[in-house]
Amino acid sequence: MLTYSEIMNLWQQEQSTREEWESQARPIIELREQVTPEIMDLIQQQRVQFLCEGTLFTKYSAKGHRIKDKFWYCRLSPSQKVFHYGDCEENATPSLEELPHKLPVIEIRSLATGRECPYMKDTRKAKSTASLAFSLIPDSNQEPLNFVASNEKIFDYWTDGINALLGKKMVSKETKNDLETLLSMEIKLRLLDTEGVDIPESPPPLPKEPPNFDFCYEFK
Repeated sequence: MLTYSEIMNLWQQEQSTREEWESQARPIIELREQVTPEIMDLIQQQRVQFLCEGTLFTKYSAKGHRIKDKFWYCRLSPSQKVFHYGDCEENATPSLEELPHKLPVIEIRSLATGRECPYMKDTRKAKSTASLAFSLIPDSNQEPLNFVASNEKIFDYWTDGINALLGKKMVSKETKNDLETLLSMEIKLRLLDTEGVDIPESPPPLPKEPPNFDFCYEFK
């Protein structure tokens, strides 16, 4: 007799095999394509909200050197039209009113990342530091607003949010992971009523037309 753990392992293997097969079925692929825009909208809303909550960043010089014990904070206004930023103490969470500098989203020409950032081009900073760097390049003569995220997740969230504000695609690793996770959950929820029903790999063929349409009536 099989033990409980062995039965559970077999069941999980069966479920995994079924889900893998179903994910390749045309109806499931079409459902994923239909749901994807809705999921991307949710991810975009989350990223922009993350920018509105704001983040504490370590301060770097214009030449890409870290300034010891110096920090600054940046957050997006609730209207999603202006970035507010300014120096602050470590672990502080300043309000919009406490951040003296502003950069309107409409004045942002582009987003630069990594070695494309103006203050990272001529430095020999570690690859890990450069990979977390990004800059907002204004249309005006104003200096770029330079960031170095503390980790990859914050980097992805900020660059995703900025790309969303600029009308560009969100292509980060976090977005891809979130999309796959949320898609999987949504597909499973929508398929709950089909549990135990075999989903065909392709739709069944359309039936032939009837010999006549005498059963159709025109109501006046």
